[in-house]
Amino acid sequence: MRTLISVLAGAGLLFGAYVISFGVPERLAPYLGAAAGAEAAPSAEARPGGGAGRPGGRGGATSVVLAPLEARPHDLVLRTIGSATSLRNVEVVASVSGEVAEVRMAANASVAKGDVLLRLDDRAQRLAVEIAETERDEAQASLNRYNTLKDNGNLTITDVAMAEAEVALRLAEANLALAQVALEDRTIRAPMSGRLGLSTLETGTYVSAGTALVTIDDSSALIAEFEVPERSIGLLEVGRVVQVGTPTYVGRVFEGVITAFDSRLDSVTRSATVRARIDNSAGELLSGMTFAVRMIEETEPLPVVPSTAVTWDRSGAGIWVSDAGRVTRHPVAIRYREGDQLWVETDVPLGAQIVAEGAAKLREGAQVNDAAEARPSA
Repeated sequence: MRTLISVLAGAGLLFGAYVISFGVPERLAPYLGAAAGAEAAPSAEARPGGGAGRPGGRGGATSVVLAPLEARPHDLVLRTIGSATSLRNVEVVASVSGEVAEVRMAANASVAKGDVLLRLDDRAQRLAVEIAETERDEAQASLNRYNTLKDNGNLTITDVAMAEAEVALRLAEANLALAQVALEDRTIRAPMSGRLGLSTLETGTYVSAGTALVTIDDSSALIAEFEVPERSIGLLEVGRVVQVGTPTYVGRVFEGVITAFDSRLDSVTRSATVRARIDNSAGELLSGMTFAVRMIEETEPLPVVPSTAVTWDRSGAGIWVSDAGRVTRHPVAIRYREGDQLWVETDVPLGAQIVAEGAAKLREGAQVNDAAEARPSA
């Protein structure tokens, strides 16, 4: 018997707490007697706003915060990591062997195309050029003499002798050209303009053909290379602006432009390789730096609601819309989330009054009033 009494007392307490919090259920109101309804009516009228704040009460309205449904675009942001190389770079290699006679390769120095970087010992090549020039001069003199004799009617100068003299001159000129090329090869020049890297070569060092001498980087612009996942392939477009940052300059943002991207996805990473050009005319960035890359795309305007406006039930997400003080629930599909804002798809027209706060205590057809309007002005 005591157990039954305890159960009934607990149920009564729970029912009383429910009535205090949510009001008398409409289905039970007719059975509670006219007296209770009569006593409740004056108190409801006596409260400001006709019973605001007590949901579900007879004739009462739930106090909520209403706001018009607005649409705004959403910024889709892709973040990835990449590394950069100079726009153009080359490794200068010796084409011949020899002893270094002069070095003009100061580390990090700027050079122009054609500037002398290194000279090898060229004494033998200079002598070879002198010998070739002498042979060329002798062949030219012989041909000139034959021409003079022939013009003066000397019959001893045959056509065969003239042809041989001309061939001898051509061979001498070719030998001279070869000697000059060999001499020029002893001087290493910059193949492009840029900035020199480090070099350990000194005067007296012997280098062999094929030895790497120094690197030259044209860092007036950098090429950043990074990966874009399959889900963001729609962002790829030649000419699209990307934003890059580097730990070297915290807080600074550099702009780049996509110049190329791969025509297929990597079968393992399911991503595409992308290259973007970053202006570096100020020379602040170096080849090999790591960059944090951001790509931003603005979507079409979509309805935006605060996260407090969305409620969930068995059918999914939904929002409450107020029409003449009565609320109805409309389903929504959440597309994007940023902080406490949600971009959704819904059939609710823009400008409609939605419940921005207090939606969790509503039910279909409930009467509501706007807490902002009910609040007394200062």
